[in-house]
Amino acid sequence: MRQYSSSTRTGFFTAVHGWLMLLPAMVLLVAFTHYPALATLWSSLFSTPRGARPAVFVGLDNYAVLRDDPVFWQAMWNNLVYAFWTIPVSIAIALLMALWVNRNMAGRGFLRLAYFTPTILPMVAVANIWLFFYTPQYGLLAQIGQWFGLGNVNWLGSPDTALPALIVVAIWKEAGFFMIFYLAALQQVPPSLREAAMLEGSSRWNYFRRILFPLLMPTTLFVLVNALINAFRLVDHVVVMTKGGPDNASTLLLYYIYQVGFSFWDTSYAATLSVVLLAILALAALIKFRWLDKQTHYQ
Repeated sequence: MRQYSSSTRTGFFTAVHGWLMLLPAMVLLVAFTHYPALATLWSSLFSTPRGARPAVFVGLDNYAVLRDDPVFWQAMWNNLVYAFWTIPVSIAIALLMALWVNRNMAGRGFLRLAYFTPTILPMVAVANIWLFFYTPQYGLLAQIGQWFGLGNVNWLGSPDTALPALIVVAIWKEAGFFMIFYLAALQQVPPSLREAAMLEGSSRWNYFRRILFPLLMPTTLFVLVNALINAFRLVDHVVVMTKGGPDNASTLLLYYIYQVGFSFWDTSYAATLSVVLLAILALAALIKFRWLDKQTHYQ
């Protein structure tokens, strides 16, 4: 009969204990992430059931429809522009705010609270606040424009300004959230590094560029991935403020998926759009991790 040593039994029970500790998280991950993604991919290969007509396998026909869908390409372009502006601008503002409120200064706690307050508010509430700001003739921006003799601008009713108006709302909402992570990272940087740099005659800009910012790269990587997901995930303000208009000028990809799935009730085509969205997010996150991980210094 084969005999097992005590160290082997201990290793076995340790491995079992580890897997049991991971089991709840694995179940949740499979149930709410992997399975829905695979189910969405499978649904995109079928037609939408209509009444007594069941779904039938159509292969890549839904993807062929997507290729020739002008609204999809408009929503895709809008989302790329939206991400191009919201991600770097919100991160840059968050870093500046974190550097500012990390200093020893009067009213530092009040400033931190003021910068973080928009994050606490739900996006629907934020959208309603900015809806008042953007209201023609009676809104806050219209009133300020009248003081300076500027013309009345319909920010949400013009194809040229609807998407930029949504971008401003998203930046205002997200910058304070990202600031918290940068502030926590800054408080972990030893003060001796700055003192040593100053003794060597380094300027503040050189200290930030060559010492501080490289140390913040793990936080930057985390914030970048979250900003990317938010750029394709947040559509509450679109629903409240523009509903994708005018003429799809502010339609984002997730809002278009919502329209197709719940307004037009074409669930299979909505699944096809969702697969494309998941592929974009996965590819972008992979590129960011592969590129930024080489430039990231972990303490």
